[in-house]
Amino acid sequence: MGRYLESSCKQCRREGMKLMLKGRRCETAKCAVEKRERNMAPGMHGWRRGRSSDYGVRLREKQKVKRYYGLLEKQFMLCFEEAERRKGNTGQVLLELLERRLDNVIYKLNFAPSRKAARQLITHGHIYVNGRRVNIPSVLVKIGDKITLKNSERSRKLVKDQLASNPNFTVQGWLQRDVDKPSATVVGLPSREDVQLAVEENLVVEYCSR
Repeated sequence: MGRYLESSCKQCRREGMKLMLKGRRCETAKCAVEKRERNMAPGMHGWRRGRSSDYGVRLREKQKVKRYYGLLEKQFMLCFEEAERRKGNTGQVLLELLERRLDNVIYKLNFAPSRKAARQLITHGHIYVNGRRVNIPSVLVKIGDKITLKNSERSRKLVKDQLASNPNFTVQGWLQRDVDKPSATVVGLPSREDVQLAVEENLVVEYCSR
């Protein structure tokens, strides 16, 4: 499985906004975007001067979405092609598919501090869906799916420690979480309002359809 091995903070600096790639650390003063001397694109020359072209604006929107969900280019384009095949607004369908990825769901349940950590939790075999172990982060959940943990003390400790570290975390309405077990059930599908990223999805569609 391909992985991005460079600094996560470089991606936030390049997009000029917090992509929450390191979880709660991004909300502290340690965040590279918050540091005044580093609030610029990575590299010797920082931000390019002048107005971006129309192509550049669309590219940045696509890169923003891709990096927010932690996908590589091929993974993102496969997801876009699937969105194109489905009925409805392609941009909104794309965001819905990305929200339904298992790694994103684990993060949205606060079972992991970031999507990267959620992918590790899944690939290491700690997550079960409908009683079956799932080790593929890109699996799409559907209404009625029940998410549980591996029946081991280590799996429960990993998730319970994360839940205890961020007790005020708000779970979105399309997910129902049971903290005691811990487990969760998918009770709906994500809407456009559930996407916590400021993005113009129509520009992403225009870029990918060129």
